[in-house]
Amino acid sequence: MTRHTVTTRETVVMTESSEPRRPRLALLMGDVAGVGPELVARVLANCQHNWQPLVVGHPDVLTRALRLVGLDTNVRHVDSPCHNNQAADSQYVNCWNPSDSDVANAPAAQVDPRCGRAAADWLQAAAMAALDGHIDALVTAPLNKTALAAAGIDGPGHTELLAQACQCQSVAMMLYLPPNTAASTAASTAASTISNSSGLGVAHATLHTSIASVPGLLSVDGITDHISLLDQFLRQVGCVAPRIAVCALNPHAGEDGLFGDEEQTTIAPAVTSAVAAGIDAHGPFPADTLLRRAVNGEFDGVVAMYHDQGHIALKLIGFDSAVNVTLGLPLIRTSPSQGTAFDIAWQGTANPAGMQAAVDVALELCHNRTPTPSGPRHDSGQDTRLED
Repeated sequence: MTRHTVTTRETVVMTESSEPRRPRLALLMGDVAGVGPELVARVLANCQHNWQPLVVGHPDVLTRALRLVGLDTNVRHVDSPCHNNQAADSQYVNCWNPSDSDVANAPAAQVDPRCGRAAADWLQAAAMAALDGHIDALVTAPLNKTALAAAGIDGPGHTELLAQACQCQSVAMMLYLPPNTAASTAASTAASTISNSSGLGVAHATLHTSIASVPGLLSVDGITDHISLLDQFLRQVGCVAPRIAVCALNPHAGEDGLFGDEEQTTIAPAVTSAVAAGIDAHGPFPADTLLRRAVNGEFDGVVAMYHDQGHIALKLIGFDSAVNVTLGLPLIRTSPSQGTAFDIAWQGTANPAGMQAAVDVALELCHNRTPTPSGPRHDSGQDTRLED
């Protein structure tokens, strides 16, 4: 029998229940000038009773988004993530707003520093709540990097901001296609579904940075770490013996140094190091054919050298299904692969498939996660990364 807390705004009462505790997922609105609030509302419209949602954002914005998608669900403001226990058949949704940035009436489809500030505040607060054990996973709607910069935020995206918040040095941005993901109609030459029984993960050795800066950011240790993080994730989602391939940086994998020597000096030694650590790693392989081989089932995971090298292929194959997962954090964070989509913001036409996929992957990771002691975690120094 499991003990859990039932919380009101006034008291916290311990009760007994024979039911397993439902995972607590924080749904972050992201930049409210974009499609984020609508994506959150549409996920809530299809919310199953096997998890507890906590929206992190502005309650007035959430109410507008719910009405936009035709829901009359009531919004209840809570002043702490501790106050999120609610019945599975509840007729309201809890919303926590840990930001002083006034975005209630922020205009749609415009870069606004208030929206950037709020999105960053919500992310920071939600990360701390997860580290303290009050939230089981973060599912983040898109934010706008220009709005972040306008607000003076030091960090271009979710991955970098979460790494700062969690004080993590080695993190990876990964796009993940769950098992049986149907290929996009645009990818007519791709397999009809992802062949890998545990899905396909593509981690990136660098984050949001210029193409010109990529060669200087690559290192043997860094690429080795990313291979290891990807191996750990794939084991977490049920891949018993992950087969990982590593992309070359240069065309034709450098042609023995004719088009660059990063493959010889940096990438190949990283693969060798990973193999020595017991990982089934291969490469470097030319990127123009590697992703096709992985989709067809030859590899379970791929390490790309930079953002577009991995993103273009996976978004072409499964734009509405690809889930962004941040590896290397002591918490679970997923998001859809799309951006703020200002061109359709607040028009009631946003496709929630990617956001729903992000929720589904977060739930799977919650169920498979190695248990950790309760109580504050960010001060304990304990490594709570996903483990096999």
